[in-house]
Amino acid sequence: MAKYRKLGRTSSQRKALLRSQVTALINNGKIVTTEARAKEVQKQVESLIALAVKEKDNYETVKVTAKVARKDKDGKRVKEVVDGKKVTVFDEVEKEIKKDLPSRLHARRQMLKVFYDVTENPTGKNKDKKSVDLVAKMFDEIAPKYTGRNGGYTRIIKIGLRKGDAAMEVVLELV
Repeated sequence: MAKYRKLGRTSSQRKALLRSQVTALINNGKIVTTEARAKEVQKQVESLIALAVKEKDNYETVKVTAKVARKDKDGKRVKEVVDGKKVTVFDEVEKEIKKDLPSRLHARRQMLKVFYDVTENPTGKNKDKKSVDLVAKMFDEIAPKYTGRNGGYTRIIKIGLRKGDAAMEVVLELV
């Protein structure tokens, strides 16, 4: 028995296809695709979510002091003249950050191998683009939702045949 479906593509094309569909599913919550593709994507997503659920609480909080530029009411940096040069004024701020333990760091890197970079552009202007951290979304939003669940994080719903080639189309969504 084969370990995976070839989907009529070379290995590099197949990996790219699956990576993009996994990224889209985690980012949007559901995708519409063919049944064969959905079953392959489902395997990968289930294992990534299981990894996130296992490692979601595996961190320690650390207090760190950081230098942050002082800003005026318009959001611009405050500058001061020192020795004839304009120098930005910095304030020291204490922050609490999450420091990953080694197993969570490994899980984070495993997820980064699969996910593509996603940028969100809500207004349509180039200056308003911001990148979405899908790994943080996995640990902070998706994993807590599935803590009491042993697998079965996704579902496949058949929606009928595609008009062009009569392939069975399905909706793959997070439960």
